[in-house]
Amino acid sequence: MYKILVTDPLSDQGLEKLLQAKDVEVIRKVGLSKEELLIEIQSVDALLVRSQTKVTAEVIENAHHLKVIARAGVGVDNIDISAATKKGIIVVNAPNGNTISTAEHTFAMMIALSRHIPQAHISTVQGEWKRKNFVGVELNKKTLSIIGLGRVGTELAKRAKAFHMQVVAYDPYLTEKLAEELEVKKTSFKEAISLGDYISIHAPLTKDTYSLINGDTILMMKEGVRILNCARGGIIDEEALYHAIQSGRVAGAALDVFEIEPPGKHLLFSLPQVIVTPHLGASTVEAQENVALDVSQEVLHILRGQPFQNAVIHLKEEIDLQPNLSFT
Repeated sequence: MYKILVTDPLSDQGLEKLLQAKDVEVIRKVGLSKEELLIEIQSVDALLVRSQTKVTAEVIENAHHLKVIARAGVGVDNIDISAATKKGIIVVNAPNGNTISTAEHTFAMMIALSRHIPQAHISTVQGEWKRKNFVGVELNKKTLSIIGLGRVGTELAKRAKAFHMQVVAYDPYLTEKLAEELEVKKTSFKEAISLGDYISIHAPLTKDTYSLINGDTILMMKEGVRILNCARGGIIDEEALYHAIQSGRVAGAALDVFEIEPPGKHLLFSLPQVIVTPHLGASTVEAQENVALDVSQEVLHILRGQPFQNAVIHLKEEIDLQPNLSFT
């Protein structure tokens, strides 16, 4: 009987394959303290998490029977991949399940940012009727620059094209053939950020993308650009963004992620040109069920010695699965 520890909220529907398996015991303990997790991890064969649980090297060291760590989602920032790889523990994620959800959220944020929807809502429900304060801009004929044309970036591009936007993209893996099929212009990083009326980030957080949008790169952008990040906190230098919005160089920003989460009382929250959400990109009923179903199947395959997909590995120190991106 395999023991599977689930430490973050996941629905019964998402865990259905595990709950129905006769050779599996599912142990659901949400909100464990670090000390409690160090105890619970000692006797289980698999760990299933979302983003809340921090699977540190210490946790992995205390895992005496652990064969697989499954992340019900895409990002694995909360898992020490190096420590897991060194100990022979497989890490898997669910790169497909929340693609549509995140793309839709990003597009919703772009429209809300353009038309001042959150600000206008607050004003109106407070009894005001200040139409002149909330004059927006159209997406039609504007240029959207997508940094990272993976699954989410691709779906965002399709939606932007439906709104008659011009789409340019920077991605080291993007081929000319795929760009042509998507009706997207392939560019360098510098060209992408200089062309965009809107810049949307859809890249992983790595040593090369950390603080990618900073004071220097913002100076390369159009005056009045609008910036969106529904990918990973840390890719944008938040203090630099604050000053750029204050100065008027950046017209506004829509952020679903922050370098530190939860961000607490953040300096960006004082700016009326900024709209924010609490990391909701994957927060739909469909996405949560999809990612849980995907990793549940992966966990069963690994424990039973069957073929599996979506392993995340650490090749060696200072090397990740991305090419060395200088963004120059």
